[in-house]
Amino acid sequence: MKTLLIVYHTLTGGTLQMAQAAADGAAGEAAVATLLRHAPDATPADVLAADGYIFATPENLGAVSGLLKDFFDRTYYAALERINGRPYASLICAGSDGANAARQIERIATGWRLRAVAEPLIVCTHAQTPEAILRPKTIAAADLARCAELGAALAAGVALGVF
Repeated sequence: MKTLLIVYHTLTGGTLQMAQAAADGAAGEAAVATLLRHAPDATPADVLAADGYIFATPENLGAVSGLLKDFFDRTYYAALERINGRPYASLICAGSDGANAARQIERIATGWRLRAVAEPLIVCTHAQTPEAILRPKTIAAADLARCAELGAALAAGVALGVF
């Protein structure tokens, strides 16, 4: 059996909704086990055991969340040169454009020599005030459907060996 690892961090729930939707989409692929891990709980062993990855983060101050960055810091060297060529995608719950968070994930994934199999999926909440930024998020059904489709596509590609 193949494994799809989804690593996420969330403060207001939006990113978790997106990651869960991707996991639900991937669950339709019987040949792939989906492992949904909160970033602080994800380990180098999880990274090494996975055949594909989805990295999900809120945009915090125009960047990936600190706890997703911590995940990368804790796992990067343990996986370096050992996961080359594996597929990945990213999910970003953004208040503005999410572009820098996407670039940061892309740069780390490039160092790991992972292969992007989809453009970053960015959901913009347009939260710009402190109150709106800290308020619990509800991701629209259409955006959750896109996340589910991404999870399903990545799981199918992993199962078939396309990626």
